[in-house]
Amino acid sequence: MKARPFLAVLLALVLVVFGLGLGGWWLVWQRSALRLQRLPLEVPRAARFVPRDAPFSLHLFTDGDQPLDYARAVAPPRQRRQAAEAVGRLRDGAFAAAGLDYGTELSSWLAAPVGLALFEADTGGAAGATRRGGWLLVLGSRDDGGARRFLQRFWQTRSLAGTDLQISTYRGLGLISGRGALLGRTPMPLATALVDDDLVLIASGRGVLEQALDVSQIDELNQAGQPGFQEGLRRLGTGAALVQAAPDALERWLGLPLPAAADQRPGGLLLALRPDGRSLRLSGLLELPPQTTLPQVGADDDLGRALRAALRRPSASLALVQDPAAIAAIPLLQPLLTRMAGGAGAAGSLPALVVASDGGPLLAAASGERWLLGTAADRPEAAAVEASLAADGLIAAPLEVEGRSLLVWTRLRAGPTRRDGRAEQLQAPLLGWRWQRGDLAWWGESLGQLESLEGPGSKGAPQPQDPLEALAAPGAALQWALDGPPARDLLASWQPWQRLTALAGGPLSDPVVGLALALTGESGGLTVDARLDFGDS
Repeated sequence: MKARPFLAVLLALVLVVFGLGLGGWWLVWQRSALRLQRLPLEVPRAARFVPRDAPFSLHLFTDGDQPLDYARAVAPPRQRRQAAEAVGRLRDGAFAAAGLDYGTELSSWLAAPVGLALFEADTGGAAGATRRGGWLLVLGSRDDGGARRFLQRFWQTRSLAGTDLQISTYRGLGLISGRGALLGRTPMPLATALVDDDLVLIASGRGVLEQALDVSQIDELNQAGQPGFQEGLRRLGTGAALVQAAPDALERWLGLPLPAAADQRPGGLLLALRPDGRSLRLSGLLELPPQTTLPQVGADDDLGRALRAALRRPSASLALVQDPAAIAAIPLLQPLLTRMAGGAGAAGSLPALVVASDGGPLLAAASGERWLLGTAADRPEAAAVEASLAADGLIAAPLEVEGRSLLVWTRLRAGPTRRDGRAEQLQAPLLGWRWQRGDLAWWGESLGQLESLEGPGSKGAPQPQDPLEALAAPGAALQWALDGPPARDLLASWQPWQRLTALAGGPLSDPVVGLALALTGESGGLTVDARLDFGDS
């Protein structure tokens, strides 16, 4: 009987130690930069001040230091300092664009949320339209005193530099406006307000700030009160950053080529970004035009896997398209499909004809400027493209290459003129070939590409790693993966990446080792899944 009190005390001690350990682990996790990988998406507090029709908005669910800590934690040991410096330059450049110095003005008090909204002036709207151009920045504070001290120093510094300040009251809040800038920069109109003692609003003018305060009072007018916005957050689930772009902003701010016809243009876009190890994951929802649907993965899923399994060498670019002919008829996706299938820089019309005639699935594997396409043996058949190729001056002929029976296309042309004035013999350069093996057909540009395919002499060859597996999107209508060089080239031509590079004041692409994208159709829209991989630079 005397043992029972002892056992009870021992059990109580174990429970206390376990509770302390669990609480300590939770506290460490809450303060760890690695928690950025699993942040649940909630309606940002800053969204109350963003008008529902704002063309572009960005919300960050971190403070200014956590992204640097994360980059330092996951980067290779030799690259930790460079990774943190690159993220730091991007952060500092972004705040400097708004006339703020992160190190001296923000670092001591800034906390989540951080929100940014961009507006365009309404130049052609109805009379009395109130939309104003400019931007709005919403900054959270760790405590009540930090935000207040910032505003005092902010305007004190600029008033000493000769800025005329205007102090007024609007909707019960004190507003301060004037012109300010960092040392050496052109002064710009600025206006500030303090909300609930821990939320700072900075806008590119008094009018923009008043509009933000107006919409914050009516849920129907602000971003946070929109049911579609709330449902999008629920579906996306997690993210360390959130981007919303209206249809007009897709081309202007995100650099997406859009069809000229109004009825072919998409609706709004909602994106969530989160780090995942040394990768950046992006999940998005895009509204499609009416009557536009993406093909679904059906009974031909096994054929797609067989095409991927037949490759015996890694490809710089690898794409799997479920129904190229159907997707080619969607103007919004035509530029992407052309680039994925290798037709953008390909010589001749063969790849474009195959894509337009293929009911899918289609595998496009490219290395350098050479394109390689894999299809079902009967979709399309050679006869489906022969007439168009013949009209283009191409000649078809059979050819046996290392036990493979090929159909090749050439074009006759005169050789270069010799010094004595006589022409060389006619030349017939190879412009494409087709090889059928079982249920699969392969179309290529160079005979050397046959070595990368499963064939009579490839038994026992190792299977290369499939870059599409990392996307984990087997139901996607389009999947595309790029290794380092083509991924960096694609990013370098993308407008938002160019802007980020300018803000960082230096290159950001050097550590990029891969890029992958998947688009999956759903009712009224499509889901976007992307992955940007980083490694040693």
